[in-house]
Amino acid sequence: MSRTIRDDDAAETITVEKRKKKIAGWREWVSLPDCNIKRIKAKLDTGARTSALHASKITPFTKDGASYVRFVVHPIQRKNKPAATCVALVIDHRRIMDSGGRSEERYVIRTTLSIGQSQWPVELSLTNRDQLGFRMLIGRQALRRRFLVDPARSFVTKLKRRTSAK
Repeated sequence: MSRTIRDDDAAETITVEKRKKKIAGWREWVSLPDCNIKRIKAKLDTGARTSALHASKITPFTKDGASYVRFVVHPIQRKNKPAATCVALVIDHRRIMDSGGRSEERYVIRTTLSIGQSQWPVELSLTNRDQLGFRMLIGRQALRRRFLVDPARSFVTKLKRRTSAK
C-alpha cells in the first residue's frame, strides 16, 4: 500500500511506500554481541555510506590461511575501561574517506549489530575515533531497509533484554 504526501518545500508530490520500518533516533545505544559489547553509543549517520567502529591495538594475523584481525574496543567515550578484545575475519581492506576529506586504508569485518529488538550482520571498518564524539558510526548501508532515522530524536530503541532461566 502506498500513500501520497506533498512536500511544500520542493513543491512536488512524493509517493511513499508503507513498509514496516522501525524508527530510530540520530543516536542510539547498540550492541555488538559477537564482540561481547553489550552497550556502545552510536551515531546513525545516513550521510555516511559505511559503518565504522573505534578500534585500537589492531593486529592482523593469519589462521588456517584466512586473514583475521585482533583489536580492542573501549565502548565508553573518553574512558579506557571497560575494554573488549575482539577477533574477527577480515572481509576486505578499503580506502575510506572520512568527513574531513582524508582517505585512510581500513580493515573491514562483518559482525552482528543489535539495535533494539533487531539483529543483523553488518560490515564495519576499524579506525581510531578517539577525537570524534561517538565510538561507533552506523552508515546508511547498515540501516537500509531496516530503520528510518528521525534526526529530531535520540535513544528511541530499547536494547534487547536477556531473559533469565528459572
